[in-house]
Order: sequence, then C-alpha cells, then structure tokens
Amino acid sequence: MSWEDNVRKVVPYTPGEQPKIKNIIKLNTNECPYPPAPAVKECLAAIDYDDFRLYPDPTASKLVKAFSDYYKVPEDQIFVGVGSDDVLAMAFLTFFNSKKPVLFPDITYSFYDVWAELFGIPYKQVPLNDNFEIVKEDYYEENGGVIFPNPNAPTGILQSLDMIEDVIRHNQDVVVIIDEAYIDFGGESCLDLIDKYDNLLVVQTTSKSRAMAGMRIGYAFGSKKLIKYLQDAKYSFNSYTMNRPSIELGAASLSDDEYFKDVCKRIITTRERVKGQLRDLGFEFWDSCSNFVFARHKTVPGKEIFAYLRENGIIVRRWDAPRISEYLRISIGTDEQMDRMIEVLSAMPGIR
Repeated sequence: MSWEDNVRKVVPYTPGEQPKIKNIIKLNTNECPYPPAPAVKECLAAIDYDDFRLYPDPTASKLVKAFSDYYKVPEDQIFVGVGSDDVLAMAFLTFFNSKKPVLFPDITYSFYDVWAELFGIPYKQVPLNDNFEIVKEDYYEENGGVIFPNPNAPTGILQSLDMIEDVIRHNQDVVVIIDEAYIDFGGESCLDLIDKYDNLLVVQTTSKSRAMAGMRIGYAFGSKKLIKYLQDAKYSFNSYTMNRPSIELGAASLSDDEYFKDVCKRIITTRERVKGQLRDLGFEFWDSCSNFVFARHKTVPGKEIFAYLRENGIIVRRWDAPRISEYLRISIGTDEQMDRMIEVLSAMPGIR
C-alpha cells in the first residue's frame, strides 16, 4: 500500500502558452489586444498599498454593486470569483451532484471535463453536428445538469436565444449553465432569462472584452436561491477569493461604457476583415461571433501552418484532438498584428 493509492489523479487542463519570447505576436489565448479602460489606470495609481496588509472584503461588495448598477440586476443575484474558471468550478461543485451525467458538447471549453473528473461528476460529451452546431434535441435526455458556452469555444459559433431557452425549458429539474465569456463580440446575452427560470446560471468574465485577464475577475447571474447556494459553497471553501486590487480595478473597468463598446467594435471590425482575407487564402470556417476565428486550410495541414507561424514569430492555438486537429484558433489582435499574420500566411508555400 502506497500513499499514492489515495491521491486524486486527474489529467489537468492545458492553458494557452504564455511565451517568454520578446517581440512575439501572441494570438493564442483570446486576450484583448487593447488596454483596459483609462479609469482602471487611474484607479491603480490611487490604490493604497498599505491596505494590502488587510484581508479583502469577503463579499466583494464594491465589485458586486458595480455589476449590479451596470447590468441592472439585484446584488443578491450576482456571484463573483477569481475569473470565470473559479466561478464555473464552484458551480460544478455546488450544482452537479446527481448520479446522472452532466451534458456538454464534445467540442467545447476543455476545462469542463477536467472539473467533472476532479469532482467525480459523471458526464457525457454530446457530439456537435457536422457543422459544429449544438443540437438542442440532444439535450432533452435525462441528465444531471447542462453546460455549454455561447458563443461556443473554440468554434466561435453563436446559438440563438430561442435555442437556449428551449434547452432550459426541457431541463427545469437541473441547473443549466450558459458560459458567456465571448458574448460581447456579437451575441445577445440570455441574462434576461434568469427571472423566468430559477435554474439558470449565466457566467461572464472581464478577461476578454474588458481587457482584464490579468486581474482574474469572473461573475455569474442567477436567481436569489441559486446564488445563495453558490455563496454557501464559496464560504465553505475560501472566504477571501477576490483580492483588494481586483475588487477596486474590476469596479473601475465598468465605469467607462463608451470605451468598452468602442473596444468591442474595433475587435469585431478587425475580425470581419480578417475573415475575408483568410477565405481569400483558402481557409474555411464557420461564422465566428467571438474574438477569434477557428479555421482550417483546404489543402495545407494545420500542424504545418501552426509551426510556420511560430517560426515567423506568431503564436496561435491548436489541439491534437478528434475532429479539430486541422483547425487553428486565431485570436483577433490589433490591425497591425493581423496584417502581419496575413502577410506571413500569404508567403507560406502551398497556401495560395
């Protein structure tokens, strides 16, 4: 008998590479290519470092109020955590305790099966159709919960609100989680449905559209009862999840709506331009409503394109996984970064 016999062994999530190489164009982790709102910089300069000796507010009340004011949702229907990963992990731990399998797509955010394995939750990966779309009827079967992103990741495909409500309507005896990490890049949030369905949890993040990935701020909306269960689990796990700078800077990031909308518009405009350029180079992909494009070339293997881009100082994301090994997920950077990527691709043998 060894102590290792009692170790919980899991295959961990593999995050996108954070290279130490200088002067690299980093298009692999869907980070915002623009800085946070100017108010964040002003707030950072005003933070009193002496406060760091004190524990942060365990309720993160200033941040919760900022979300409440911005989204017009009562404070007791909001939960915050250390990035949406923390929020989602706590939701898995809190709500997915049935012996029936949790349902999520086979091609989706690859942390879902990791959490399920970590917490001993039964799950079923439901295949997307040939167009990489979620089929709502596949989620009618008996289950222990449902989760999927909208838009989906890494495909970038957006589902309609009617489709989402249909899934919720057919699963009112379990918790349904809609992961809206990329909703600000062309989709419509299902936030309004939380008052209609008390089993719906809508999760968002400041990491993408608000350029705050380094601060790790995620949040969720749901019924008062749902949020209370999440809070109880959080305070039984770690009362002080949000640090003082994250609370202050997160609240500041919500104060400039004009800047936020301008950044989203710039990214969307660049994305649409790049889509056309990629098509001209022989790439194919389904429409993306995210801050990335999930594309494959008609003739050149994805592994070769990935390596060629890297040799030329550009990093994108690729998975050796069934159905998607030929695809590259290309984050949308600045216009200058995307111009350079198109220039490099245009020079690759076999692309044209």
